[in-house]
Amino acid sequence: MNWYEKLNQYFPVEEMKSQEHMETLLKEKGEYYIKDEGPKHVLMYVEFENFTFVDYLFVSKEARGEGLGKKLLNKLKEKNKAILLEVEPVNYEDTDTEKRLRFYAREGFQHASRIGYNRRSLATGENNAMEILYWSPTNQPEEEIYEAMKWTYENIHTFKDEKFYGESYDPTEEVLEFHSKDKEREDILDSIAVTK
Repeated sequence: MNWYEKLNQYFPVEEMKSQEHMETLLKEKGEYYIKDEGPKHVLMYVEFENFTFVDYLFVSKEARGEGLGKKLLNKLKEKNKAILLEVEPVNYEDTDTEKRLRFYAREGFQHASRIGYNRRSLATGENNAMEILYWSPTNQPEEEIYEAMKWTYENIHTFKDEKFYGESYDPTEEVLEFHSKDKEREDILDSIAVTK
């Protein structure tokens, strides 16, 4: 089974880029879109000067518990720059989502609570709310994580989208939003008022 088939078997269709999209990124954006593949893993990531974005991380079932995922993330952490990734929110019907979030929490990733991310899948037409997790060696503010996510969306996720999918993804401002602390405080106050 090749690297794309491994990813395609593991990740839901709404999260997958087409093989043509990914191969074109590797060919045309190869200076920063990177594939790290071994017999038991596939890691696709973007390495930019001030952050790394993990596009896909797959570890085969046979290798689970061997610490391979941790080793792969440690290789990225050694670069001493922020690491970002997207994960599905916990779905209690899919235990993998909870295990995945626990794994990243153990590895020191935090939830970017001020970033909203809701992307429409061109494969299914459905909107998918995703959570942004990040690890930062310098405790970067979430504003910087947001800017890195915008760059990733505009330069990786939507790269030549019309060519590969026959239509374009939604514009950045409809997909990503940054909540100011005031907005966060208002939401908290609203939720308190509702529960009283």
